[in-house]
Amino acid sequence: MQNITKLIIFMSLILSMSLLNAQESNQDNLEQIENLKSYKKQVEKEERELLKAEVEIISERLKSGKISENEAERLKKEAAKKHAKNIENRLAILDNKIELLERNEDASASDFNDNSISIRFGSDDDDDSAIFIGKNRRKPRKFDRRTTSDFVFAIGFNNAIIEGEKLDDSPYKIGGSGFVELGWAWKTRLLNNSNAIRLKYGFSFQWNKLNIKDNMYFVNTDGDITLEEFPHNVKVSKFRMTNLVFPVHFEFGPSRKIERKNYIRYSTKRQIKFGVGGYGGFNIESLMKVKYSENGHCVKDKRRGGYNTAELIYGVSGYLAINTVGVYVKYDLSPIFKNQDVKQNNISLGIRFDMD
Repeated sequence: MQNITKLIIFMSLILSMSLLNAQESNQDNLEQIENLKSYKKQVEKEERELLKAEVEIISERLKSGKISENEAERLKKEAAKKHAKNIENRLAILDNKIELLERNEDASASDFNDNSISIRFGSDDDDDSAIFIGKNRRKPRKFDRRTTSDFVFAIGFNNAIIEGEKLDDSPYKIGGSGFVELGWAWKTRLLNNSNAIRLKYGFSFQWNKLNIKDNMYFVNTDGDITLEEFPHNVKVSKFRMTNLVFPVHFEFGPSRKIERKNYIRYSTKRQIKFGVGGYGGFNIESLMKVKYSENGHCVKDKRRGGYNTAELIYGVSGYLAINTVGVYVKYDLSPIFKNQDVKQNNISLGIRFDMD
């Protein structure tokens, strides 16, 4: 049944697209011709802007000593000739489109549109690992791009360091307690001619979960948070904190310098790197979930808030990675529960994926 539904939706989309194309073909040709004539002015403006950007890149290469003055003048003249020829060719294409529309009443400018929509991986002017959706625009590459961005995902084990107790004596299951982090990070090169030190910063959502042992659950007694035995046979007893944090790391490690005619890049792909830093943010939600049996029925009890959790979250973190995968550790300097006689601090160890 699901396959039939998908097929119907697919066929409907194809039919709708066909109808849209038919409607577009029947539009007033005079209006399309006027649009093409207007676009001829845009072509000249666009090529002049491209030429200006190319000349700036050549000047930057001259200023940095990579080329001589004679070479710079030669490259500028070649660029001017190229863009003049581009204007000539693109205007000729537009003139041909106009003539075709004038001869054929059923023709449509969209059949050979120079400003079509594209969906692809990569930014509009470079090769980032990002999704780009929009109009095809010809843009020159930036000569030196110091800041990049990437998606961050981390997952692993979670537990708590309890004051006066060893981790082996923790009331929380090591195997069942875990964390997940999801966010976005920017990375900026700090040195002019080296990528040895980078500043990595961004925002992340963190979900820290504690799986409680021995039929216990958290109880708030006048602000005092304690573990007490649940009155029924517990199948699952979990406590989860959801935080919004803003990590900042100093990242170190080698990188590969890529030099091309019109741009330079520093790549950390397939390289070892490590980062040290910390994070600060806010607790968004706390949740106590207990699943138990009562009179032969499975009951789920969820209680949100009311556990006197710390509102401000801050801690230290670090990672050691090869390419885009690394070992990741973070430790909350802020306690899980505020104003308690015995402090508990969250600690996590796992794997971090940076789509760098």
